[in-house]
This record gives sequence, C-alpha cells and structure tokens, in this order.
Amino acid sequence: MSSKNEIAESVVKTLDQYFRDLDGEKPAAIYDLVMKNAERPMLEFVLQIAGGNQTAAAEMLGINRNTLRRKLADYDIR
Repeated sequence: MSSKNEIAESVVKTLDQYFRDLDGEKPAAIYDLVMKNAERPMLEFVLQIAGGNQTAAAEMLGINRNTLRRKLADYDIR
C-alpha cells in the first residue's frame, strides 16, 4: 500500500470516528477542522525534515516559499 493511500485511509478513519462521536449532532466546518488539524503538523514535520530550510520545505510541499511563510505565520510556527 502506498503512503498516499495510508494517509487517505487515516483521514477516512478519523472522520468516521468524528461522525460516530457526534452521536446525532449536526457536523459543522468539517473542511476547516480537517485542514487545521492536518496542515500544522505537516508543516512542522516537513520543516523539521528540511532542517529549518524554508526553501527546501516549500519545494518538498510543492508550494511557493512565500505561501509557506504565510502559512507558518498563520500557525505561529518558527
């Protein structure tokens, strides 16, 4: 199984648990919930793997360095 499939399966498993935990309550802002809980640790991890080099981290992520800097600022990651 590829890592992409494992990541997708983890998301599905987590969302399945989230919906079960709602116990009939109406879900709200699921997109923001998933993105905020996945994006921050991803940024921190890739930045660590890149040795703090934002240019290298941006390349690994497939985003522009300025976009990475904005996201780091949004999450107060240094």
